[in-house]
Amino acid sequence: MASPVTAKYDWILAITTIAFIFSAFGNGANDVANAYATSVAARTLTMAQVGPLAIVTEFVGAVALGARVTSTIKNGIIKVDRFTGHPGALMLIMGCAEVGSATWLMLATKLGMPVSTTQTVVGAIVGAGFASQTDAKWAWEDGSLSQVAASWAIAPLIAAAFSAIIFGTVKYLVLERKDPFKNAMRVIPFYFAITGALLALFIVVEAPTAPSLEEFGAGKATSIILGVFFGCLAICYIFFVPFFKRKLIMKDPRVRVWHIILGPRLLKEDIKLFWPGKGDEYVTDYYADAYGQVHAGTRQDKNAGKVSTQDGSINKPGDGSPSDSIKQSNEGHLPSDPEKPRVEETSNAPVHLVRKKPEPYERWIVPVKSLSWFNPQKWWAYLKFGFLRGVSIDVITHDNDLLRAIHSKAKRYDVRVEHLWTYCQVVSAMMMSIAHGSNDVANAVGPWSAVYQTYLEGEVSTRSRTPIFMLIVAGFLLGLGFWFYGYHIVRALGNKITQMSPTRGFSVELGAAVTVLLASRLGLPVSTTQCLTGSAVGVALMNYDLGAVNWRQIAFIFSGWVLTLPIAGLISGVLCLMALNTPHF
Repeated sequence: MASPVTAKYDWILAITTIAFIFSAFGNGANDVANAYATSVAARTLTMAQVGPLAIVTEFVGAVALGARVTSTIKNGIIKVDRFTGHPGALMLIMGCAEVGSATWLMLATKLGMPVSTTQTVVGAIVGAGFASQTDAKWAWEDGSLSQVAASWAIAPLIAAAFSAIIFGTVKYLVLERKDPFKNAMRVIPFYFAITGALLALFIVVEAPTAPSLEEFGAGKATSIILGVFFGCLAICYIFFVPFFKRKLIMKDPRVRVWHIILGPRLLKEDIKLFWPGKGDEYVTDYYADAYGQVHAGTRQDKNAGKVSTQDGSINKPGDGSPSDSIKQSNEGHLPSDPEKPRVEETSNAPVHLVRKKPEPYERWIVPVKSLSWFNPQKWWAYLKFGFLRGVSIDVITHDNDLLRAIHSKAKRYDVRVEHLWTYCQVVSAMMMSIAHGSNDVANAVGPWSAVYQTYLEGEVSTRSRTPIFMLIVAGFLLGLGFWFYGYHIVRALGNKITQMSPTRGFSVELGAAVTVLLASRLGLPVSTTQCLTGSAVGVALMNYDLGAVNWRQIAFIFSGWVLTLPIAGLISGVLCLMALNTPHF
């Protein structure tokens, strides 16, 4: 029940609620896409797989780990003393901030600009605060404007260093060794274990509902890390290693991910598999270019009679397809001679054509365009187009000569080795998404929660209790934002920066997670978006060629970071100024 003091401001609550829906949707479309962009770009996951996965992980993060108490004024960025006795003014300011935040997030996502949602909310609140003549916090303190500006350089540089180190270990311990696949099979269990341990610590420390590391105790934290490490190591040796041997050494095309639970039984020669897969391909070509010419070759073995295409179709030998030269396909990816180096420059690799998967409009709308609107097939096609378009658009390939030249600077490795890292990459992406749901849900909920509580209590409070229904709604909207609109950011953060592959994507995600974890303990200002962007650049520079990075795209992304504060602040500030000075009757 509304307080008598604020009952007349129900229209502010209504407008703020609508703005919150768009803000949470834009938050999901922009920030959630960060966590999964490299997984999609590396072909580890498809957009159709990531869509429902993102909804689940964001929902779990927001509801199970999300903060139950949020700061009414994000990071204490403005002072609320002047609003004492004027709860309606505070409701108006926070409502305008929600509108400004939602507007910029939707616009930035449409333009393909990965921006920090935290900084968007901060900018919107500062703009509304200026309009109401409220002082902002400029000093070097937690959440201050000076720290926000510093994060534009601090976060990317630290993340780039960590990711470069992680990819460097994979590169020199595995990828560029004499027999990379053999070395990969030896070390992959330890990468599984290290990834699990680091990300468990990440969740424990970063979850708003968890105690601080000091309260937790070094002994308990160490026990958790070691327990998860050895647990993951055991699981990998018991279940994943037999699965990898069956799939990559025995080259059984029937094996699918759900067969992991069979463990050591997979090593039997005559095993009968439940729900076996179909097709002759046993590993994806993670470097395929669907726009025409890709450097690939064949697996030189009896199971390599066919080469899978981008859309899942198969080029059969003798059918006139460019893959007729079976003995040469996948050369440079799966060399049969263990004495030969496994890395070759792309210019030396043979070429075959890969058919591009049709875009959603071509797939669903074009075939029914001539049909009458009274035909149910046309309505069904438009319904599928509207619901599935966001997760069906090709965000991996770019028909661009500049990007093709940039990608050619990156070395291409044995796809069997790349495949081993896909599972680590999926886990790291899921954990990043869960952590995002737990931490950044306050960016959308904070202003709405402040308006809602002020409306109910009729007084100004610096902290507000977040009802569970808000977290549920926010978690669901975060996932929906990615489903319908996240493809813009996945495209911008993936192969548009550099050539991605599972080993590179894993290094990007883990490096960003480590950066956020350490920076939070050291009190350094970082943004997940900026960490992931810096990580992508750091991994790209491990090609030791500046041409392997799309610097034009980096400049475009950086401009979005710089524009976030002033544009979000300008939108909310102008709205607030107009509202405060509207004639009253």
